[in-house]
Amino acid sequence: MSADVFDLTIIGAGPSGLFATFYAGLRQMKTKVIDALEEPGGQVAVLYPEKYIFDVPGYSKILAKDLVKCLIDQAFQYHAVVVLGERVTTLHKADGVFELGTDKGTKHYSKAILIAAGVGAFSPNRLEAKGAVDYEGRGVYYFVKDKSIFRDKNLLIVGGGDSAVDWALNIKDIAKKITLVHRRDVFRAHEGSVDELMKSNVDIRLFYEVKSVTGDGNKVTQAVVFDNRTKVETALDVDAVLVNIGFRADLGPIKDWGLQIDGREIRVNGKMETNIPGVYVAGDIAGPLDGVKLNLIATGYAQAALAVNVAKAYVDPNSKIFPGHSSEMKK
Repeated sequence: MSADVFDLTIIGAGPSGLFATFYAGLRQMKTKVIDALEEPGGQVAVLYPEKYIFDVPGYSKILAKDLVKCLIDQAFQYHAVVVLGERVTTLHKADGVFELGTDKGTKHYSKAILIAAGVGAFSPNRLEAKGAVDYEGRGVYYFVKDKSIFRDKNLLIVGGGDSAVDWALNIKDIAKKITLVHRRDVFRAHEGSVDELMKSNVDIRLFYEVKSVTGDGNKVTQAVVFDNRTKVETALDVDAVLVNIGFRADLGPIKDWGLQIDGREIRVNGKMETNIPGVYVAGDIAGPLDGVKLNLIATGYAQAALAVNVAKAYVDPNSKIFPGHSSEMKK
């Protein structure tokens, strides 16, 4: 085959994929990483770059964007080939080599594959309130790249999960005022965060939903919220609306690759192996056949290291799965 064949191709450049890229380099594997997004970092970079993450080993807390920067610096020190803005659509195997096709019409070849695609393609659930779609990007936001846009603003946050609660806590000291509305009285967030929110100066309105969003044609100026029990409406003067009501995820073309899939998870054994020899999975998309599933960055790191080491032995049967500790290796 005249095409360039890699030892390992990693699909997904989120935290698990980036750590796998590093570890593959450490194992002296010829590595390529492909991601549909235009920048590495996955959901962490796209959804909450300005939020603190508290459960990453080695940090009491770290901004998501800083974590991504550290992961990138670590991942690419071994000069892996990086392909961004391409979505892998097909996977075939012939003569011991996998062929990956993308939505750009390109082909990539590899001896082994590691899928670290998070939850697959994702998009936010849209706010169905009247006028919300008219002000997307002009006051209605689903993603936050720079929280300073809310400085000295009246901000309405919609939602009751970790994202809504974390953003409220993260922005409360720079916004003029924050009002958080949640359609129920039970939060789907970490208990400690909810407790901190309840003690904060955030105006919390439970059993409330958004009816409409209005503005002056250029920016948001008001939102009407209502109590879903009494239907009583309240008009709020707001400069911005931050919507955190969940995301829709779809495995997309991965569903057609012949892998054993259950819901949005690819089934793997204890070695992170799939039902297709040479294809491995790590991160949120991995579904253990027999074990506990935890969608944590820390878990993804461990799965990535395990998958890469097993893939190394698959590509080179003379190598060991465990090469020893990194402090013992020659760089």
